[in-house]
Amino acid sequence: MAYFDAASAAPLHPVGRQALLAALDEGWADPARLYREGRRARLLLDAAREAAAEAVECRPDELVFTPSGTRAVHAGIEGALAGRRRVGSHLIVSAVEHSSVLHAAEAHEAGGGSVTEVAVDRTGAVDLAAYAKALRPDTALACLQSANHEVGTVQPVAEVAEACRAAGVPLLVDAAQSLGWGPVAGDWSLLTASAHKWGGPPGVGLLVVRKGVRFAPQGPSDERESGRAAGFENIPAMVAAAASLRAVRAEAAAEAARLRDLTERIRTRVPASVPDVEVVGDPQRRLPGIVTFSCLFVDGETVLHELDRAGFSVSSGSSCTSSTLTPSHVLRAMGVLSEGNVRVSLPPGTEAGEVERFLTVLPRVVAEVRERLGAPVAAGAAEAAERTVGGSGVLVVDALGRRCPIPVIELAKVIGDVPVGGTVRVLADDEAARLDIPAWCEMRGQEYLGEEPADHGSAYLVRRLS
Repeated sequence: MAYFDAASAAPLHPVGRQALLAALDEGWADPARLYREGRRARLLLDAAREAAAEAVECRPDELVFTPSGTRAVHAGIEGALAGRRRVGSHLIVSAVEHSSVLHAAEAHEAGGGSVTEVAVDRTGAVDLAAYAKALRPDTALACLQSANHEVGTVQPVAEVAEACRAAGVPLLVDAAQSLGWGPVAGDWSLLTASAHKWGGPPGVGLLVVRKGVRFAPQGPSDERESGRAAGFENIPAMVAAAASLRAVRAEAAAEAARLRDLTERIRTRVPASVPDVEVVGDPQRRLPGIVTFSCLFVDGETVLHELDRAGFSVSSGSSCTSSTLTPSHVLRAMGVLSEGNVRVSLPPGTEAGEVERFLTVLPRVVAEVRERLGAPVAAGAAEAAERTVGGSGVLVVDALGRRCPIPVIELAKVIGDVPVGGTVRVLADDEAARLDIPAWCEMRGQEYLGEEPADHGSAYLVRRLS
């Protein structure tokens, strides 16, 4: 089985496994106690903190371990906002942040704060000028991920940090996806990360708060981890997290070059071997192991199941999966195709032969799924959406109640039935249509005229240009 979902969770690094097993025997006692076992546990915890701080390039007393990366994000945002409440309650996030950041922003807004969401371009990157423009006198905190977890795009963190510093606003960087590849550049103020993203054990996060940053931990006070992460320390997991981070960093340069070559093969050969595919994310400023693409006329859930049966574990941001009925917020913010979305994220050590086998299997899988759905040739009467010609001569496709990718399939089937300059009106109540119909038009050289309300769902208007 080829595991290609390292962006969700990387396999435990062998060094991390060894450190975990050793620390289970040596680091089980309370590090706050003065007897021998407690002192031994404290030495392990201090060594882990120093190793992690070295990797982050911060002071050891600026770094605490948390029970997860999500908890690090929530604690970091809550503490920074509370520490600067006299300045104001304005929070800035990008539209493609991890859900942990966006959920914290929602909670802040529900509590009376204000939030500005900075848009991104089609590669998933924020615009520096737009981010700087969002800064206000009452901005208490700004957040920006170092690299995107779904498409791999690297954000201009150093430049944004400089703009924030000039405005006197602290910047929190979610470095979960990138920290295993290297330290985050720039004059940031707070940083969060999650060990299972770089090959450490799950259940360990990092929260870094630079000296001089106003920070007020929220919740009941606790003497552990500088009062910023309550509860008894999981020292074996923390030791393993630091050991694995040090190990992957030692291998990062060589492994990054190797994985970039493998992902470039995927970026180049998938569009050449599979028709109607959009590769998304920045082609240059991206993480080494992540490549994401979307396929017209297929549903993501079926593609993932078929790839799993063929021996490949991949993930998807498509709306057509069992876990969601709406496209991923990242793809939606980018304005790219969401249907049939596949994210391949290669863990260190991935063999070239596994990638070659994937590139051989994928075209067959997509072709079989498309054939099963009847795309793009005409479907039988029992499968086809209802089509009528309105009084204005507009061809109407009724795809109400039909889920991704059926609305786009039906549009593709009938576009040739109207004359050049003619219009197709697609009725759909699937959220994905709002993203995928405009994306289809751009891919196929047709004109998207916009969306208008309908009795049920929405109507999407498309003019045939060729």
